[in-house]
Amino acid sequence: MTTPESAPNLSAVLVALMKGVTYRDADAPLWQALVDLQTQIRGFVAVLGLELILDEAEGYAYLRQRPAVEGEPDVPRLVPRRQLGYQVSLLLVALRKKLAEFDAKSADTRLVLSREEIVELVRVLLPVSANEARLFDRVDTHINKIVELGFLRRLRGREDQLEVQRILKAFVDAQWLSDFEERLAQYREHALAQGGSAEGVT
Repeated sequence: MTTPESAPNLSAVLVALMKGVTYRDADAPLWQALVDLQTQIRGFVAVLGLELILDEAEGYAYLRQRPAVEGEPDVPRLVPRRQLGYQVSLLLVALRKKLAEFDAKSADTRLVLSREEIVELVRVLLPVSANEARLFDRVDTHINKIVELGFLRRLRGREDQLEVQRILKAFVDAQWLSDFEERLAQYREHALAQGGSAEGVT
């Protein structure tokens, strides 16, 4: 139950969630309010057809569209679907694989990569004869898109250094990876059949 004392905190948390992902490290008091008020938050956003995804271990929370339930009326989408281009998806897969390797080998929770390291991650996923130049010419555009999506964060004062945001683990799950691996295999076959050209793949 919301009390007069908790109402301001509830409002602040709801506004933050409506704007995007909320991170524990970004605002500790707001995060604690979110954890304390999660029952009220879930009830409030359910009215809007949303559900709260809260990962206390990883330190992030966000809202997503609640799956449709048979027999219940459809609720208009408040959170739009985002169509990702192939090369942005390729970068996300590369970053997700790197994050998994990092977690397996390091006790640190922050994975920071340079632009050059990100480019190298993509290189190993491409077919040997693929037209790398075309992808690498656009890598900054793709990195900027992933920053906009909230999966990378530029370090203040070190623009060439980017932190991989841990919410990527929730977005790129096992099924997503499996589906993309199938597309990647098809792309490799296409690139080799075309003599190494990656033209037309976006």
